[in-house]
Order: sequence, then C-alpha cells, then structure tokens
Amino acid sequence: MRYAVSRVLSDAGDVRLIRFGGHVPKGGYDVPHVPKQWGPPRRQFSEEFKEGAVRLVLDEGKTVGAVARELDLTPSALGGWVRQARAERTKGKSGLMKEEREELTRLRKENRELRLERDLLKKRVSALFA
Repeated sequence: MRYAVSRVLSDAGDVRLIRFGGHVPKGGYDVPHVPKQWGPPRRQFSEEFKEGAVRLVLDEGKTVGAVARELDLTPSALGGWVRQARAERTKGKSGLMKEEREELTRLRKENRELRLERDLLKKRVSALFA
C-alpha cells in the first residue's frame, strides 16, 4: 500500500493532499499498519519425535491416520515424514533422498536467479536499441 502526503500552500493556508495508492490503512493514514498473524503459530517437532512417529507407521504397521490421531498430528504432515523416511531407507528407489531434495532446492533457486538475470539483460538490450 502506497500513499504520499504533500503540503500545498493555498489562499486558505497550509493544505495537506493525500495521493491515493490503495485502501486506507486500518486506523487511517497516521497509524502504521501492522500485519495480522493468521492462525496459531506453526508447531515444530524434533527429529527424534518425527523418527518415533515414522517408526510406528513403518515398523509397527500402524496406519498414518491412526498414528496421526494418537500423536495429535495432521495426516499430511506425518505422511510427508513417512515418504521421506521410505526414500532414505530404500536409498532413493521410492522417492528423493535428503541430499537429492537439497540439491533440487538449490538448483531451483539458481535457475530462478538466472532467469531474473536473463530477463534484466533482455530489457537492457531492448532499451539500447529502442
């Protein structure tokens, strides 16, 4: 949200003009906007807890849903941990291993940066010949 306040001298005296650049912030323009946090803070789990939960699914044969209910987890979170553990146990035959996931993340970031650089260079070249 952008707005600008400028002062203009007129016959009536000092007048403040506001250039509209979006919706008025809550509390008006003089109150700084503080974004509201949505929902409760994200829970964090230790590696030991994750390993124990995965062990219940893979080694003891319990279902993801049952273990998730027992441990007050979402089935999608536990399912993700189980998929990662299966990939690690099978050395990548059932999914990406940890090192492969990290490399993929690094390569995607590098790719994104290179695309931005390429687009910037294209704009500069087109500005030179325009």
